[in-house]
Amino acid sequence: MSQCIEDYGIIGDLQTVALVGRNGSIDWLCLPDVDSPACFASLLGDERHGSWSLAPASGGPCTRRRYRGESLVLETEWETPEGHVRVTDLMPPRGEAPDIVRVVEGLRGRVPMEDRLAPRFDYGSVLPWVSRADDPPGARAHGIGIVAGPDALALSAPVPHELADGVVRARFEVSAGERVPFVLTYHRSHLPAPRSADPFDGLTDTLDFWADWIAQTRYDGAWQEPVRRSLLTLKALTYAPTGAIAAAATTSLPEQLGGPRNWDYRFCWLRDATFTLLALLGTGHTAAARAWREWLLRAVAGSPADLQIMYGLDGRRRIPELALDWLPGYEQSGPVRVGNGAAGQLQLDVWGETLMGLHLARAAGLPDDADTWNLQKALLDFLEGHWDDLDNGLWEVRGPRRPFVHSRVMAWAGVDAMVRAVEDFGLDGPVDDWRSLRASIRADVLTRGYDPRRNTFTQFYGSDGLDASLLLIPRVGFLPWDDPRVVGTVDAVQRELSQDGLLLRYHTHADRVDGLPGGEGTFLVGSFWLVNALHGIGRSAEARALFERLLTLRNDLGLLAEEYDVGAGRQLGNVPQAFSHLGLVNSARVLSGKTAPGARAAGIPEQAPARLRDVGDPV
Repeated sequence: MSQCIEDYGIIGDLQTVALVGRNGSIDWLCLPDVDSPACFASLLGDERHGSWSLAPASGGPCTRRRYRGESLVLETEWETPEGHVRVTDLMPPRGEAPDIVRVVEGLRGRVPMEDRLAPRFDYGSVLPWVSRADDPPGARAHGIGIVAGPDALALSAPVPHELADGVVRARFEVSAGERVPFVLTYHRSHLPAPRSADPFDGLTDTLDFWADWIAQTRYDGAWQEPVRRSLLTLKALTYAPTGAIAAAATTSLPEQLGGPRNWDYRFCWLRDATFTLLALLGTGHTAAARAWREWLLRAVAGSPADLQIMYGLDGRRRIPELALDWLPGYEQSGPVRVGNGAAGQLQLDVWGETLMGLHLARAAGLPDDADTWNLQKALLDFLEGHWDDLDNGLWEVRGPRRPFVHSRVMAWAGVDAMVRAVEDFGLDGPVDDWRSLRASIRADVLTRGYDPRRNTFTQFYGSDGLDASLLLIPRVGFLPWDDPRVVGTVDAVQRELSQDGLLLRYHTHADRVDGLPGGEGTFLVGSFWLVNALHGIGRSAEARALFERLLTLRNDLGLLAEEYDVGAGRQLGNVPQAFSHLGLVNSARVLSGKTAPGARAAGIPEQAPARLRDVGDPV
């Protein structure tokens, strides 16, 4: 049985991510990439579906665990009656092939250990063929080969293993001062097995890589540790070969235990990636932002009408959604889905967010070129003719399309970014026409998206429902923070969407908006938006208290999933969730005064022109 979501830590090599439980078991790993089929899938089932456990033979959760310094090197320790032992897990920076390194180290006494490796390829459905490799004379490690169809693994370890029914098992003891390394290397089965990483050189290389990366951080505000750990987590979700940013490392972790809202988040959403880019820009990580922009230009090449809300990490467009009926789901929460049918939805806010992201990258000093501006103009040409279309909204509702307020506010923000690009950088374009379009969208939203009786904006035109995304209205500059309509909206959203002080995205039963049964937990990034909104309307003490509470929802390794069940006191949804971690980073910056509460797009870099940091009514 899988553990609680918050019981997992992560390791990764910027191409895939593994989830490691408190009990020493890797229960989720996709190879060679984070959106490849899983070879360890017990997270969504049980041990029949693949895992790799390395822990004391007595079993049980660890005594303590931590990341070594500011890295993704995970140290898990057990105090047992026989002694004290540590397992260090890591994935070195990828060279010829992906490697998972696990080093058992005796700290006190002599501890009996058990290694149980049971890969099951294609999301737990394929039992591999396991055999011993021919060890060269004088070899210090024993080799084992594991093959299933196109996939193969090679295990190297200095202890003998038993092989039976696709399971590789070893029992051994480790004494104080001893180190016993295990290296698992993936390769395509038709190719020779590559040289496995040296476990100890790999440890040094991994620590050096993460130390060098986090040293580039430029953030001197409060909450240093959670901000820097969140930045490391965001970096772990980037896909180094292309610069894409995955929304999360997992699929189908439920938004309600036992419910059907289980989605695959191992792809690059333009919205999530844009806000991640802003968090990275605001903390000095311009190289990652530049890589994402280059990925974007490749991924969206073609007609702007064909812009998708998400793409594969390599930029592919087709992400068909399938249900895997052999997996029961996390705590029986089915169905388990791979792929995501929402890729074909119309979500008009994505045009606006993409335009903002590209503009803010320019404002932050990223080198510009004609292709970027030409793409922006093409996107705006489409938006000009379609901003008032009905769409599925940012929450990807699977009910009927609606005139969502957030979609139209973000369309306004995209046009506003183009006007400012002309005004601030002297770029060419029909700016008078764009100003007129901006005014038309604004007037439409103010007239049809605002309920004067309740003094609040609504989820969509004609709706009585509210939506946490309404808190972004002043953050993108649509209205100033002291506008009574903004204050009223913040009050209404907090009052009507709050569960024990945290925010739902919206009421899933309201207006039959999303076409799905069941409910969900509170949405963590929405609660971070509330932090920013409370600060923006002058309730800074309340904002700070909410932020401090949100920090307590992280697990012991500083990780956040998508949602939180306030009744059960548990994390819900896919993990680690980029949206949650970038929300943490941007809220810390707002509360620390490192970006104005009205800064557009949830985090204008400090070096942006002063005009971009104005919070007054732009029309």
